[in-house]
Amino acid sequence: MKEENGDVINVMIVDDHVLYRAGVKTALSSKKDIKIIAESDNGAHLLNMLKGIQPDVILLDIQMPIMDGITALPEIKKLYPGIKVIMLTLLDDQSVITKLMELGANSYLVKTSDAEVIYEAIKTCHQQEFYFNSLTNKALLNNLRQKNIASPFSTGNEEAVLNDKEITILRLMCEEKSTREIAEAVDLSPRTIEAIRDKLKVKTGTKSTAGLIMFAVKNNLLDQEN
Repeated sequence: MKEENGDVINVMIVDDHVLYRAGVKTALSSKKDIKIIAESDNGAHLLNMLKGIQPDVILLDIQMPIMDGITALPEIKKLYPGIKVIMLTLLDDQSVITKLMELGANSYLVKTSDAEVIYEAIKTCHQQEFYFNSLTNKALLNNLRQKNIASPFSTGNEEAVLNDKEITILRLMCEEKSTREIAEAVDLSPRTIEAIRDKLKVKTGTKSTAGLIMFAVKNNLLDQEN
């Protein structure tokens, strides 16, 4: 959603550690398109504050007193579905990551992430709904494969038929290859790869790279032989 004051993304930080909140604020202070509009130290306080303010993105700590981030997340999504929520934690736990994404989290970052990663996650979630990194990709792929559970994301047109080149490119995307690496692997230009990726989204009815990855998993494209 677009903000009222141009392209500035309004952000709220929810973490019970004052020093961490101050560090994030300082780190993002140089970004002209980010504005920290509020802070909170627990989920209950956050939900109360949301009655009066509407941030575009919330940075939400998982472990907090009174009400933790895992409890607050589904409440935020139920009451304010348009707000993007980026979970913050010290833990790299794949089962927790999958659970949070299923509950509606738009991204998952470890708290040791540097300022540029946090900035990129905020912008990407705001513009494209999800920000995926190696943590989230591996957790989602592994858990979907192990449990054969339904995707937390819309996988669009599950009847879509992809050609061999499209399947190859989709597999490489699932292996976290960059656009340039994929281009080199299939002997095409990066611009052509981007065009094929956009075509895949249309063809499969998905809205993001995350949706394409989930489409691949759900349709067992990663386990097929060439």
